[in-house]
Amino acid sequence: MNPATLEVLIPIVAIGGFFGWMIALTVGKVYTAKLKAQSEAARAGDGHGEVFAAVDELRREVAELAERVDFAERLLAKPRDGEAGKLT
Repeated sequence: MNPATLEVLIPIVAIGGFFGWMIALTVGKVYTAKLKAQSEAARAGDGHGEVFAAVDELRREVAELAERVDFAERLLAKPRDGEAGKLT
């Protein structure tokens, strides 16, 4: 390569590299700030709190229904005192 061409390319590459590095840092900072804002918004519960509350309410209702089913099964499995005497 011609030394005169190389003398021109060195400052161009150095300045271009510097500006590329600065752009990369700026984009990185903006992306980091965006991620922090999203995580803070998620912690604040922007509408998600209502969904979690509804899911907790449904879980409570399902647990209550499971208890009722268990009680009904125990009642059906238990022999009745009046009918036991009639069968024998």
